[in-house]
Amino acid sequence: MDQLEKASQWIDEKKDPRSARWQAGLENIIELFLPVLEKGRLTPVRPLEEEEISIFNSALERVDLSPGLLAAFLPPSVANLILPPDSVQELIRIDKGNPSYKILILRPGKENRLLCAEISEHAHRLGVDMFQSGAFLGKFDYDTQDICIMELTKVVRAHAWEKYKWQYKDYLAYTLGWFERVASVGKAVSVDKNHSFFHSPTLVKMNRVDALFLLLYEVLCLRFKKDPKGLSALPGTDKTDTSAEARVSACKSLAERYLLNLLNLVKDLDLLDFKNFTNAEKHGFDIEFNRTVEKLSLVLGKMDLP
Repeated sequence: MDQLEKASQWIDEKKDPRSARWQAGLENIIELFLPVLEKGRLTPVRPLEEEEISIFNSALERVDLSPGLLAAFLPPSVANLILPPDSVQELIRIDKGNPSYKILILRPGKENRLLCAEISEHAHRLGVDMFQSGAFLGKFDYDTQDICIMELTKVVRAHAWEKYKWQYKDYLAYTLGWFERVASVGKAVSVDKNHSFFHSPTLVKMNRVDALFLLLYEVLCLRFKKDPKGLSALPGTDKTDTSAEARVSACKSLAERYLLNLLNLVKDLDLLDFKNFTNAEKHGFDIEFNRTVEKLSLVLGKMDLP
């Protein structure tokens, strides 16, 4: 069903034609940029200008998504073109000509839930509008950009998060998404500790040392998969030496380097209290470090490095 048909169906179901068409239009924007979006991640729909990156990072710090949500960050080059019709004054948050920054969050399902946030400091009314199946559910208004962005955590968790019972893959996806946000902004970000296996290892039947290395292993595997070309510039990937021994040594060296970089990030940001490790945890740390290096080196060994 295309968006025009969807809007017509909602109107036939006695939904306000204005909100029905507006939600359908916003969903059409998400569908347009679907190839660049990734579930559970806030993603810019276009490369950002330098002055836009800080606003995106502020949003990234606060927008906490459950694994199935689609979230698009719209810089002014896109957001300026997306304005409600004049007939819907209650949805107009920024005047034409002012730089708009919007975040669209869609919870797909039998009844789509959509959040549209205007976070531009130039808006005369910053905030979030909520829709479901063509109906306008309500709004949240804020006085400043800082307050608006700070409150996004509460709004998204309360009104967009999926309510189903999470499985292992969901805890894994959520925790990976949290850590990638940490790595991107370089500081602690909003997180629901009851859904992060790093903060609550019992979710995946592990202790905190095992959970740490599971997280770092999965993060690195994901990065290797996304950007194998990035490995070509690192020492040890020169294909002139094709011996099996050289290949194994190079992969192990790369794996150890990547793992140590992430462990240093965890330490620098105080994400885990290493100082209070018990003797058993210290011993387990050494074992898991070596085991994870071996596992990562095997992953690298199977890749066709540039």
